[in-house]
Amino acid sequence: MIIGVGLVYTNTKRISEFETAYKEDASAFSVSEFDRIESTLKEYNTVVFKAIPILMILASLLLVFVDKPLWRAISITTIAMLIVILLIDGTAHARIQVYKAQLEEVSEKEKL
Repeated sequence: MIIGVGLVYTNTKRISEFETAYKEDASAFSVSEFDRIESTLKEYNTVVFKAIPILMILASLLLVFVDKPLWRAISITTIAMLIVILLIDGTAHARIQVYKAQLEEVSEKEKL
């Protein structure tokens, strides 16, 4: 919940900055947003869609090969947490792709 409140506060502040930047120079804003989106999508591909599955595999192996109840519980909890993170980040990734498509649409309209 603390993370969520922090994200809402930070993003509320950034939205007003985005509006100001767009009003000042829409084309420069679009270019900077494309760059930001591309770097974010690359990070998602590296961190979310590679690192998290690797961690899930490691936790699964720990679950299979370790007989201590504490370590089995840690493995199950870790797998559950990583699944939730993967679902949330997968949804965020899809929203970023939609935003990128909308930004491309607006950029094309501005060129006409």
